[in-house]
Amino acid sequence: MPRTGFPVMMPVYAKSGITFERGEGVYLYDNKGQRYLDFVGGIAVTGLGHCHPYVVKALKEQADKVWILSNSHTSPPTDRLAERLIDLTFAETVFFQNSGVEAWECGVKTVRKYFSSIGQPQRYRIITFKGCFHGRTLAAIAASKTDKMVKGFGPMVDGFDQVAWGNLNEVRAAITEQTAAIHIEPVIGEGGMKPADPEFLRALRAACDEFGLLLYFDEIQCGMGRTGKLFAHEWAGVTPDVMCIAKALGNGFPIGACLATSKAAQGMTVGTHGSTYGGNPLATAVGNAVLDIMTQPGFLDRVIRKGDYLWQKLDDLVKRHPKIFIEHRGKGLMQGICCAAAISNEDFIKALRAEKLMTVAAGDNMFRLLPPLIVTESEIDEAIAIIDRVTAKMVAA
Repeated sequence: MPRTGFPVMMPVYAKSGITFERGEGVYLYDNKGQRYLDFVGGIAVTGLGHCHPYVVKALKEQADKVWILSNSHTSPPTDRLAERLIDLTFAETVFFQNSGVEAWECGVKTVRKYFSSIGQPQRYRIITFKGCFHGRTLAAIAASKTDKMVKGFGPMVDGFDQVAWGNLNEVRAAITEQTAAIHIEPVIGEGGMKPADPEFLRALRAACDEFGLLLYFDEIQCGMGRTGKLFAHEWAGVTPDVMCIAKALGNGFPIGACLATSKAAQGMTVGTHGSTYGGNPLATAVGNAVLDIMTQPGFLDRVIRKGDYLWQKLDDLVKRHPKIFIEHRGKGLMQGICCAAAISNEDFIKALRAEKLMTVAAGDNMFRLLPPLIVTESEIDEAIAIIDRVTAKMVAA
């Protein structure tokens, strides 16, 4: 077909103009041989850094065995990963998908099917929170209700009632006879790196128990060690009924999972859900390798220490540059800085990229720092020095 000049890939991303050819640890290398410090990691995906040798080895070994099976059959790595996730969490059952939003949709279906299975199909609505981000399917954007995501994609999928972040009174007022679940990210990522107060999460659990609802957590970004616990909700000492995870579970290989209690999943019987690629042996072999490393004694303790170190460094930056920065938020190795109104976060990110530091935008005019969990203090210092240098140039201008 003749070329029309339209981009060969749909132009839904603002491309940086950089072509990366390879990665190693916390660094990316472009086609000109230039090295960049990667504090994006595919947006919290490469928790163990690029091309971790142990993970690469697991992928290569499985590639010589079998790649894909019909999910009518079982495979050792898939069964093992499910069993390990159950042993490590509240869950009693798992369904694997290929991405975060697929795992999220599986969770929504699990919630709805539960109430249908107990004779209450009228209870299908889910309470969500302003600033949340759950993906870009039609249902996920209806849950988030962000203007830039929903414009032009109407009519919106029904079933999601949004309330203010952290407002328990609004949550309780939104509960009706049609409500099925309360759904929250324990740490909001895309919406501005906001950790939920542990008391608030505990209050949501109590409200679900009081009204007979399911509590559904989205730990796609904040899970898999990102905050220093394997899952962020562990800091509050509460457990959900359903949880979706993805991103760092595969360290870059596509995989997601929906975890649930046996009660919540009782409606998910034969034929109610499926996936062609979900839970394939390649993906689950990688997931097992990731868990091998993340569950090693001391691994998460080191994440906590490095998160504290990053917090101190960023807090100092904000205090020293009050004309450029107004706030610092986050938890663990999931942090960000809000730029002053006169400074565009996108412009600041471009300036950092020109100095070979990769960051990513978030809500509230923020840039996010999501280094791999294996980052060292010296690499954090390297990032801070770049941010400091760019900030000083802006102050001087």
